[in-house]
Amino acid sequence: MSSNAMLEFTAQKNTITCKKGQQFVMEGALVNGLFFVFKGKAKVLKTGIYGKEQILRFVKEGEIIGHRGFGTKEKYSVGALALEDSILCNFSTEALKDVLLKTPQLSYDFMLFYAEELNKSETKVKKLAQMTVREKVIDALLYMHRKFGNNLKGYVSLKLSRKEIADFAGTTDEQVIRTISALKKEKLVATLGKQIKILHLETLKKEISEHNFFLNS
Repeated sequence: MSSNAMLEFTAQKNTITCKKGQQFVMEGALVNGLFFVFKGKAKVLKTGIYGKEQILRFVKEGEIIGHRGFGTKEKYSVGALALEDSILCNFSTEALKDVLLKTPQLSYDFMLFYAEELNKSETKVKKLAQMTVREKVIDALLYMHRKFGNNLKGYVSLKLSRKEIADFAGTTDEQVIRTISALKKEKLVATLGKQIKILHLETLKKEISEHNFFLNS
């Protein structure tokens, strides 16, 4: 994409400020383009049976949300909520279609991105079907560590409630609480409120190595 085309495209963005806990993509709402996370963190979720929330993934700075609603769909199939005060850039569906039609390289990159996302989704479905509860929780903790890193005190930079970990891992709050308690007794993790510190990374990796934990980044 030429510099002029890029400037023309970026000039069409709408900047949105979201407070922690604010939902900016509503599941079932009419598609309103694509969202880029300029600053902050968010979770992408879907409502399952009996209204149970399933967290599909977490998003950090530089990543996009709403791409599954882009294309032929008229409504978003997922929702998204800010996990902290965040700044988003929104591009309308019309602006995206225009730039993709004009820029073959960007269209190709977009296609590769979709293929990678599909691979991650299929991998997660497979893992949730094959893992034990303990393995699901460990996998979720390693994902958080891998994607968001640690803060200066060594705790994972993403702070989640036990319910949010359960909604992502595909289990229940009670099972997450019991598993983390067991991991603490084994000196594999430490906690401080919602903060979690991984004490023996390689041991946890080894425990779920047969499931190729590294595929879901």
